[in-house]
Amino acid sequence: MIIPCIDLQGGKAVQLVRGRRQALAVDDVLGLLDRFRDYPILHVIDLDAAMRKGSNGRWIKTLCQRANRKVRVGGGIRTVARAAKILSWGAEKIIVGSAAFRDGKINREFLGKLAARVGRKHVIVAIDTESGRIVVRGWRERLKLKPSEVIPQLEPFCSGFLSTFVDNEGTMKGTDLPWFRELQRVTKLPITAAGGIRSMHEVLALEKEGMDAAVGMAIYTGKLAADKTGLGRR
Repeated sequence: MIIPCIDLQGGKAVQLVRGRRQALAVDDVLGLLDRFRDYPILHVIDLDAAMRKGSNGRWIKTLCQRANRKVRVGGGIRTVARAAKILSWGAEKIIVGSAAFRDGKINREFLGKLAARVGRKHVIVAIDTESGRIVVRGWRERLKLKPSEVIPQLEPFCSGFLSTFVDNEGTMKGTDLPWFRELQRVTKLPITAAGGIRSMHEVLALEKEGMDAAVGMAIYTGKLAADKTGLGRR
């Protein structure tokens, strides 16, 4: 299944290359709800909050309330109270990344409190990776941890994982299918793959392994054209 990504920065939906250089921006954020109306799930990520440069909370709340479909929200969710508030807006799940780690290790205290308050079924842990290592703080800080090492330890706190292959994020170069297959082998929970996905071949290859594809640049640029036969959606 394809999951379109709405990454918010400065009140606009943007696409960044490896989380740094802006490649495109869409002013009509709400218009994306119509553009993506055929997709049952949306990912909404607050990039400003993730980088501690502000908040797009107003837009996130509006998107959750108007989407009429499942919305998963991430970016800068560092407290249990913030997670609960976003879920109260109508989000199906919240996505936590940097807050899942502290001092280079799994932040079990935070994750335990989060799961207890909102329920692990409403939690997705983001495992964003660059050069084989987990990256946090807006992908600016690289940990020594490898995703395959920590994913099994994170399972008690969440209902699934969002794994971004940052090396190819926004580059339109395609993604690393063998790497995602390796990750899926270490967990029984669902993994949503992201980072460089540009073709239906990749989407279907991921789907064959039980993984969904979170797609940004390829949809916004038209590279991944809407599939008229319905392949890749469910």
